[in-house]
Amino acid sequence: MKQNKRVGVIIEVDGNLSKVGMYNETNDSDYIWNGDILTGPKVGAYLTINQNDVKIIATVFSEKIIDLQNDVSNHEFDNTFSKNSIKRIISLKVKGVIENNNFHVTSKYVPMIGNVVTLTTKDELNLIYGIYKNELTINIGKSILEEYDINIPVNRFFASHIGIFGNTGSGKSNTLHKLYKELFQTKYAENMKIHSQFFVIDFNGEYTQENQFSLSDEFKKVFAINTGNKSGGQKLPILKDYILDADILSILFDAKPGTQVPFLRNAMRTYNEKIKNSATTFGQMEIGLLKRIIVSHKSVNDTSLNDWLEVTEKMGIAPSLLQELKSLKFDYNYGKLKVSNNGIIYVSCDTFTEQGIKNLKLNEIEKEIVSIFEESSEFKKLKYFLAFQRVYIYAWKSTNLEYINPLFKRIENSLNSLEKVIDLVDNIDDSYTFMNIISLVDSNQEITRLIPMLFSKMIYDEHKKYVTSCKKVTKTKHLIIDEAHNILNGQIRRNSDDWQDYRLGLFEEIIKEGRKFGFFMTIASQRPSDISPTIMSQIHNYIIHRLVNDNDLNMLINTMPTLDKFSFQMIPSLGQGEAVITGNAIKVPILVKVNKEKVIRPKSDDIELTNLWDDIDDCLSCL
Repeated sequence: MKQNKRVGVIIEVDGNLSKVGMYNETNDSDYIWNGDILTGPKVGAYLTINQNDVKIIATVFSEKIIDLQNDVSNHEFDNTFSKNSIKRIISLKVKGVIENNNFHVTSKYVPMIGNVVTLTTKDELNLIYGIYKNELTINIGKSILEEYDINIPVNRFFASHIGIFGNTGSGKSNTLHKLYKELFQTKYAENMKIHSQFFVIDFNGEYTQENQFSLSDEFKKVFAINTGNKSGGQKLPILKDYILDADILSILFDAKPGTQVPFLRNAMRTYNEKIKNSATTFGQMEIGLLKRIIVSHKSVNDTSLNDWLEVTEKMGIAPSLLQELKSLKFDYNYGKLKVSNNGIIYVSCDTFTEQGIKNLKLNEIEKEIVSIFEESSEFKKLKYFLAFQRVYIYAWKSTNLEYINPLFKRIENSLNSLEKVIDLVDNIDDSYTFMNIISLVDSNQEITRLIPMLFSKMIYDEHKKYVTSCKKVTKTKHLIIDEAHNILNGQIRRNSDDWQDYRLGLFEEIIKEGRKFGFFMTIASQRPSDISPTIMSQIHNYIIHRLVNDNDLNMLINTMPTLDKFSFQMIPSLGQGEAVITGNAIKVPILVKVNKEKVIRPKSDDIELTNLWDDIDDCLSCL
């Protein structure tokens, strides 16, 4: 039977902390033992405490030496710290126990004085870093100290919310890409494309290259939204109901709660119930509004008729159809209204004459309104309807126009921007594929803050509705947000920003409730301290690259119960691509060097200035 390499004996125990008196010869960083290269007893390394049939696994968190033959009261210093007078003492912290050939975390066993300490073998590392029998895993890299292959269990890791954090240049984009690339290459890849969908919100355009995530265009769509072009680039399919919602529009238009929000809610209730699927009803309603303005001339606002005509002109109604309306004369005889032109009476006793309807071309105008409305985009339809609603409320002075006018300036700008980047559809069944990348690198600030909220709400609500109707999870959705601090900033509530507060509340609901519906989030950020604490507290598994900001490090302490002291202390000194993996899917925190993809990887590499300066051809080709 092979003997494990003995390195020392327990000499002191304090709870789950203990000290080891080391044998004199055990000060090498690595050992060859039974044909394996084993990591020596250095800070961060594993050691095994042997207690009968149980093996207590611990990590080294500090070491020191004591002098056995000399002290400060001795005047003979010639032998101080000599080879034969010093003793190496290392401190251990218990991580778990190997019992019945299985590693688990428990407080049932603690070290005892006299227990022999041995180097942790490859077989023991297999159990510590290992996975359950027949469990599907992906390889992410190698452990930094032992150079042991680190495999992540698919079920326990990806069926959870994931956080990837690290400063710029630390390797978090490569890690995010590596995770999902490896997932898509497992033996379940084909069935995965039937049961799951993945959505990446990409603020910097890092994941838009050909064959990204090793997926062909058959299974991947890139929506490159560009507000700089007149066309807006590729349009993102969004269900109509998610734009035609009063609460969404109130946020979008930054409507004030006193008068603007009630106006929008009343208007959208009418629109959704009567107008959105019926151009005929719209034509009848607006011609009806015109007639009421004319017959109620004395009681309506003086500019109401001109306001109505202005909206129809903006719609593109032919001027010849409107000419007669602009020439009306209003007379009152004994308090009764008479509307005429060129001696012909159009309205008498609040009733339109047949000649009036004919000469004013009301039927022709109605048909033209219906025709234009039918051929218009959903955004133009909404804009026309709201404009007529403005005429309606101002005609009878139900709302002071000075409170409504600023809203309409924002409506105009917002709907014009949205029309360039959003395609409103009745269903999205065929709109998205297996992997969908929404690139916002060429979007303006308004679209950048709107699209993630609107899109995420839509796919979450639709998935939740589907799972609820099936009464079980048969499909999953995975939302991946890179540079998540752009939209999940927890500081925004202090600024009384209703828009941002609504958006943050939405993502907090998704991350709190989504798991039970099979909806999972992965967020990557260089500033975890900016992320909402509620969102951070709901993350189950973490990959932490180098972080140096005190606020970021404090956030990790407060939200990651599985992060031990040694791993935490290593975070500021991690090299590029190095990370700490911890969470519910990992038995103990792991220091890992994530493999860097050689060919297909995100567009996040550091710029080589000397290569840039040396290549004059590339520079000239851009001119």
